[in-house]
Formats: sequence, structure tokens, C-alpha cells
Amino acid sequence: MKIVLFSDIHANLPALEAFFKDVETRDTDAIYCLGDLVGYNIWPNEVVDEIRKRGIPTIAGNYDFGIGRSSDDCGCAYKTDDEKENGKVSIAYTNQIVKDEQRAYLRTLPAHIRLEFQLNEKLLQVLLVHGSPRRINEYLFEDRQEQSMIRIMEQANADVMLFGHTHKPYHRILDSVQTDGSDYFRHAINIGSVGKPKDGDPRGGYVILNIGQDASISNKDSIVVEFIRFDYDVEKAAKAVEDSILPDAYAESLRTGK
Repeated sequence: MKIVLFSDIHANLPALEAFFKDVETRDTDAIYCLGDLVGYNIWPNEVVDEIRKRGIPTIAGNYDFGIGRSSDDCGCAYKTDDEKENGKVSIAYTNQIVKDEQRAYLRTLPAHIRLEFQLNEKLLQVLLVHGSPRRINEYLFEDRQEQSMIRIMEQANADVMLFGHTHKPYHRILDSVQTDGSDYFRHAINIGSVGKPKDGDPRGGYVILNIGQDASISNKDSIVVEFIRFDYDVEKAAKAVEDSILPDAYAESLRTGK
């Protein structure tokens, strides 16, 4: 089974439309969204409508959680005073323009989705979260200590865990040992961002997860992860920011992918 996973659109409708066009060119079986549909751009309602129209199973991102509750806190970890001030403008603007129907949808999104595959001698547990299983806004960066990541996945009963939130894609294979002495490979996969990448590449990104008939926790190569990048009209999205009350810094971020 080939599963498309995408996240962190952040009200970037041109990126989302290009994403759907790219997916249509590929042979896939299922699709899931890991949240953060809104914030930082001018099309939150349109993005929500596109997701709903397609009936895509979707979990709440931290921004969705805040906007769904008309909160002025998006759960974002802003570091500088400028980032904090820009963030206040973004969430206030998003709260102002999001309509009641779309807000109600965001409020009712689930916290996570679990997929169970019975392929071999043991269930393969695939967990979809936004930040982490513990907190919707926890950042799981690639340099997280291996034992810490393994502990998080053990506590969540996850063999394969997919998440977003950092907007920086990666795939880590974590090797631990079972009680019988055999290897146990867990997969931690950050799927990147469709509409607000932060890895220095302004193109949108998503993941195709390939769960084959021989997928197993004892074979690290049996879980295949493909990172896809696609072009979209970055300038249209950036200009939309500049033509709104949103900070111009968000337009520059789109252009640079940072």
C-alpha cells in the first residue's frame, strides 16, 4: 500500500492546489493530512474546503486547535520578539477571516490517527500525529536523542510514526533490541510542509509511505519512505501575504523556504 501523507499547508492555497495535481500523477492508495491547515496566509477557508471536499482524513495541528477555539494562542514556539509580534498579527487575522463552518470543522478534528497492519507475525502499528503523541505542539527535530525518540514511540505503541510541525522533513530508523535479542526497527518520519517549508527549499513537500506485504519491524528496509518535492506559484502566495495585513516576513519565508 502506498500512502500519501501531507501537512502544514498554512492557508497556502496555491501550494495545496499544486500538491493535489502532483499526487494525481502518482499511483497511490490512500491519503492523510497531519494538520495545520490555517495560519500565515490569506486562504484558510479555501484550504479547509478543499480538504473537506475530498473527504481526506485529517488530524488537528496546533494552529487548527487554536483557531477552532477562537484562541489568540496558536501553540507556536516563537523565539524572538519580532516573531511573537508577527505571530499575534497572524492569529488575529486568521481568527477574523475564518468562517463559522470552517472553524467548527477545525474544532472537531481528531488528535491522532492509528493504522494497524496485520502483515506478518505481529501487528505493524502506524501512528499519525501532528507534533508528537504527547503534545500537539511538541517539536521532534532530527537531532532529538535516539533514546528519547524510542521512548516516545514505545509509550505511544508506534512502530512507524509520522508527524509534521517542524516543517523539516527527515526519516530516522531507530534500532532497539527485543527481549529475545532480535533487532526491532522503528521509523520516525517527519513529512515536511506543503505550504511553508523551513528546510531551505521553497518547494512544497510531502511523503509517500510504502507498506509492502513483507513489511516488518525486524527488517529496516521493508518500510520505504519517498520524499516528494513539487513546484508551485510561490510568488502568488508571497504576494498575497504582502497585499494583506500579514507581516512581509512571511512572504520572504515562502520565497526562501526558511
